[in-house]
Amino acid sequence: MSVAIVCTAILGVLLFGLGLCVSIARQRLGRVIGHDGSPIDPMHRLVRAHANTAEYAPFLAILFLWHGAHQPPLWIVSTIIVATASRVLLVVGLLWISPLDKPNPARFVGALLTYLCGIILAGMMFAS
Repeated sequence: MSVAIVCTAILGVLLFGLGLCVSIARQRLGRVIGHDGSPIDPMHRLVRAHANTAEYAPFLAILFLWHGAHQPPLWIVSTIIVATASRVLLVVGLLWISPLDKPNPARFVGALLTYLCGIILAGMMFAS
């Protein structure tokens, strides 16, 4: 199994797992829609983590699979791995490190690496 497929699967588990967690939390808390705006509200944190993942995971998956289908060099494979780790790191930062109204290193590094890896992977499509 290729790294591109494994990393795409990880993004899928992250996206759908977070969606399931949001649904379970809504059921448990009796909230059909919405959440408190509080930066420490667990529902707010879950919704933000899921929404942010939903914004980036699908296109990253497309990039991963496209490059994976074109015999990528090792540095592209490494970029795919870093991009996947950055998405997981960002979710960790959103869910478990400091309130949402405070910056934290996990969120910063996760977001920065997502942007850099995404730009690199998208840009390298021109080179093929």
